[in-house]
Amino acid sequence: MQDDPKTAAATDTAPDTAPAAAAPPEDDIARLRQERDDLRDRYMRALADAENARKRAERDRREAEMYGGTRLARDLLDVHDNLRRALDAADESLRAAAPAFFEGVEITLRDLLSAFSRHAITPISPARGDSFDPQLHQAMFEAPVPGTIAGQIIEVMSEGFAIHDRLLRPARVGVSSMPATAAPPARLDTRA
Repeated sequence: MQDDPKTAAATDTAPDTAPAAAAPPEDDIARLRQERDDLRDRYMRALADAENARKRAERDRREAEMYGGTRLARDLLDVHDNLRRALDAADESLRAAAPAFFEGVEITLRDLLSAFSRHAITPISPARGDSFDPQLHQAMFEAPVPGTIAGQIIEVMSEGFAIHDRLLRPARVGVSSMPATAAPPARLDTRA
């Protein structure tokens, strides 16, 4: 069946009875723009939150890897101290009486220090005469010792230890409390 040219022409020129799509009013455009901006803002915030969560999880993983053995390391410090005390308490006659025993204790201490080293546990070993640092040392006592100045380490009772950059245990020390003395009077030049 073919179209009738008269009816086709009539339908082409007949006015549309269907309502034309009216342009949206300005209020609708503004509302849609605001909605778009709100959705974009929420999307960007969600992306930022996800990135922050990823970074936080990565940081937590690294810290767990580096510092996860902290409690075990603290417990092993007592073993280190006891081995060190056993070796320090033995005089030459005891060492001569049981050389294999003391060699075993020394080897055990070396192995323990080697294990500490593999896990980035480092000793803090102050010496007499060093300055007291409250970040690394714990003052167990203070005493006025002639020939020292206030704040100077006069006795080392036990080493401290750090794991990576964190303090496991401060070194236990005794500190001089010798008061600062006045400067000696200046000499007068009597040569004239």
